[in-house]
Amino acid sequence: MATITFINKPVTLLGNEVKVGDIAPDFTVLDNELTPVTLADSKGKVRLISVVPSIDTGVCDAQTRRFNEDASNISNVEVLTISVDLPFAQKKWCASNGLENVKTLSDHRDLSFGEAYGVHIKELRLLARAVFVFDSNDKVTYVEYVSEATNHPNYEAAIEAAKAAQ
Repeated sequence: MATITFINKPVTLLGNEVKVGDIAPDFTVLDNELTPVTLADSKGKVRLISVVPSIDTGVCDAQTRRFNEDASNISNVEVLTISVDLPFAQKKWCASNGLENVKTLSDHRDLSFGEAYGVHIKELRLLARAVFVFDSNDKVTYVEYVSEATNHPNYEAAIEAAKAAQ
């Protein structure tokens, strides 16, 4: 399992660590209208999954904006931002920031994504900051478990991985 800290304190990640070369595990999360979303819903596209502890914090806000801005120039790439924030809070964040095309998804119900990808922080019931890129056939081509959850991910490496997965 990946080892991370949250505000410099070690935390326990639950679930299965995902590695480059794996087939992306399926999951079920909720969109802002409470509709279930699975991995299969974006089949045939390159996916960049941006995982954040809570979208309404500085680093998570910046991460969500950056990946959506950078990936908007790459054809056939879908960016999904996943957190355990309630869908209502995610929808409010998108509206208050004028971001209509950002896909925010909530894992609050049963931590399906958190467990499948090994990012469920046991002590906090949050998701660890991470980035995953899958090609159009669901093969994992990039993984980053950010070692300190309050730090930014490697944006450039993830975007390059999304471009390469085309």
